[in-house]
Amino acid sequence: MKKSNPFRLKVWGANACFTRPEMKVERVSYDVMTPSAARGIFEAILWKPAIRWIITQIDVLKPIKWDSVRRNEVGAVMSPKSKCLYIEKERQQRAGLILKDVEYIIHAYFELTERAGDSDNVTKFEQMFLRRAKKGQCYHRPYLG
Repeated sequence: MKKSNPFRLKVWGANACFTRPEMKVERVSYDVMTPSAARGIFEAILWKPAIRWIITQIDVLKPIKWDSVRRNEVGAVMSPKSKCLYIEKERQQRAGLILKDVEYIIHAYFELTERAGDSDNVTKFEQMFLRRAKKGQCYHRPYLG
């Protein structure tokens, strides 16, 4: 497998939530960004079938702070057979424990996959990533959970 040079990406936000799977109903975040969330941020900037991002390290730059939030959610899904859904009857208030004022540096590199074509090479994708990151371009907006 051919792999790229290492990249470092600084990400920050007012809030973040990396939900722990054992607490789905009342969402509670992990203390730190998960590797899969970090990979999602890199893939938001550059995703190609020919590459796979590998996260090597996540640096936490700000102290871990928590915030408790409440929000209204709808407890039911409207089925194709039903004609309507009464939101007032299905409304549920859920609590969440989220991170606030977060900042990370994510360290990663990518490897070429078996789906890489003859014209695909590491340098090409390195330059694409750097160009897109510097311009703030992304395939979809990265988010912190």
